[in-house]
Amino acid sequence: MLLEGCQVTANIPAADLERARRFYADTLGLEPVDENPGGLVYRTGGTDFFLYETQEAGKAGHTIAQLHVPDVRPVVEELSASGLTFEHYDMPGVTWDGDVAGMEGMGHAAWFKDSEDNILCLDDSRPV
Repeated sequence: MLLEGCQVTANIPAADLERARRFYADTLGLEPVDENPGGLVYRTGGTDFFLYETQEAGKAGHTIAQLHVPDVRPVVEELSASGLTFEHYDMPGVTWDGDVAGMEGMGHAAWFKDSEDNILCLDDSRPV
């Protein structure tokens, strides 16, 4: 297949790019590795995402990006302590322990919204 092995970059919309930049820096501890007239490039864990300005931000209503971490719980605790609020969703087969969802055979996850109302997910593959 022509696309097999290619890299993929997630595109995350922001209605206010400077507000989003502050959220990603102050709340998530991420700084852009590059800036261009179109937006901001972030690199973490060997992958990139592109934060760009558009008035269509926050309208997806579903998870737009997942951040894979070794263990969801300590990340949730740290982000909660800094004031981040986590989302809870009613999904079949999911058990909740506070803000952390357990999904048998898949691990743990937690969802939150960024400053632009985009839904992001933290996940790990630790057994439930």
